[in-house]
Amino acid sequence: MNSALIQLVAANVTFVGTHFAMSHPLRASLVKALGERGFQAVYSLVSLAAFAWVALAFRAAPPADLPSNGEAGWIIATLLMIPALVLFAGSFAGNPALPAPGADKLARQDPRGVFTVTRHPMMWAFGLWALAHIILFWSTRTLITAGAMGFLALIGAHLQDRKKEALMGEAWADWEAKTSYWPRFGRLFAVGWLWWAIGIALWLLLSWLHRIVAGIDAGVMLWLG
Repeated sequence: MNSALIQLVAANVTFVGTHFAMSHPLRASLVKALGERGFQAVYSLVSLAAFAWVALAFRAAPPADLPSNGEAGWIIATLLMIPALVLFAGSFAGNPALPAPGADKLARQDPRGVFTVTRHPMMWAFGLWALAHIILFWSTRTLITAGAMGFLALIGAHLQDRKKEALMGEAWADWEAKTSYWPRFGRLFAVGWLWWAIGIALWLLLSWLHRIVAGIDAGVMLWLG
């Protein structure tokens, strides 16, 4: 493994490790020392700095150094991004896991929309994004970064359950009883037309932006040009 890839591994480990550390074992002591707003500021700054390192290290690593899975890989990856973006779009509406007033009340309601699929729609959206990029088998740098982000999302979702059980008690236990960690993808078609419309719009937009951000065509732009 060359030095650029070693640095990319270090950057991803730092990004994932600081997220886990600040969200779980260090959270209580940091909140006590800094206050909730101070903690959020430090959390955001550390996360931004670590992500910037990942981005810079990713750009410095070799691109397209794997054989790829060809047309089939692109088709599977492109299709995976549609449910990922439907889950992501719907995750902002009535999500008791988000740090906002009224979370306890939301957790006691019956799940609606994407929460009938999983109580962690945002995390599974990132997990599907990671899987789509791993399936492409496009480059070592993509495998490293997508693997790290997928690990952060899905292990982070499990650890979030433990954290919310401690912070929200009975309200989160009630939410867990009515929802599932693992996605029930068969219910995805019943989440509502609005989330499908927004998800597909995001899918088209991100397909178009992919060349600008990543330097290569992706999604429907591969075939539309």
